[in-house]
Amino acid sequence: MAIGFLGTGSYLPDRVVTNDEIAELVTDATAEWVLAKTGIATRRWAAPDEATSDLAAGAALRALDAARLTPGQIDYLIVSTSTGDFPQPPTACLVQDLIGARDAACFDVNAVCAGFVYGVELAHALTTARPGTRALVVGADVYSRILDFTDRRTAVLLGDGAGAAVVGEVPDGGILRVDLGSRGDAQDLIKVVAGGSRVPTSAATVAAGGHHFTMQGRGVRDFVLENVPKLVDELVTDLGLSVADVDCFVPHQANGVLLRELAARCGLADAHTHLVVDRYGNLGSASVPVALDDAVNSGHVRPGDLVLLSAFGGGMSVGTGLVRWSA
Repeated sequence: MAIGFLGTGSYLPDRVVTNDEIAELVTDATAEWVLAKTGIATRRWAAPDEATSDLAAGAALRALDAARLTPGQIDYLIVSTSTGDFPQPPTACLVQDLIGARDAACFDVNAVCAGFVYGVELAHALTTARPGTRALVVGADVYSRILDFTDRRTAVLLGDGAGAAVVGEVPDGGILRVDLGSRGDAQDLIKVVAGGSRVPTSAATVAAGGHHFTMQGRGVRDFVLENVPKLVDELVTDLGLSVADVDCFVPHQANGVLLRELAARCGLADAHTHLVVDRYGNLGSASVPVALDDAVNSGHVRPGDLVLLSAFGGGMSVGTGLVRWSA
């Protein structure tokens, strides 16, 4: 039996934040500027009483429902997040308790926005090693809590949400390969400076805004366009395929303008590039699974399709994967 996706699900908070509202909060931003620079029209923000585990649990239950499984049938629960409920315990353990997956081994992955693809590769390896097991992989982030509204380069981009997929044995197709890579020399491109052992939390770090999300937008763009197309080409070539064989491209929903340029650089003009960034913004680790779930539910991913997943995030970390969608 091959290993593939048994079901997908997503959960988005109810609150819709428009560009007009963002423009009122963010220094030197207008609604027109946000749309032109990012391709984002709206994003979702979590309610005050919602944390990352709440969103993750909602997506997890929907993925399980799509896979026609119960929480008790899950052997591994992997949560990818860089905005966990607490520094510890793992957010995955909180999700386990919320959904009742009592028999699952639980752990978190933090590869920032690339984390879901990292989680898929871990799930692939675990379920391959132990035939008959299933893994639930969730990507979830609540970035609205760590935005710096004086920085229009980042504050206009990010939203909150969660997406999930159940990984296990499928009758055909499945995960063909996942390639992962990291560039620690580019670690400063995306960062939250304070709150760890290097710069512990203090009144001074809070006052200085050290707990806000920071990103060097131009540097990230250059990193993505320099590295991702090469990795995509290597992945499909090593499998004896071509980018022309790809039916659906599901990238990390970083920025709508960047993603259109990335698809062109990758030579994916004939593939459907599935974007939800205009509605949901940059969802961090949830971007790829939310977009994948939306592609499945809208009919843009069908049995037999070759689906390319590509994610990139802080570290810098990159993950690319090819999946032959199973019936």
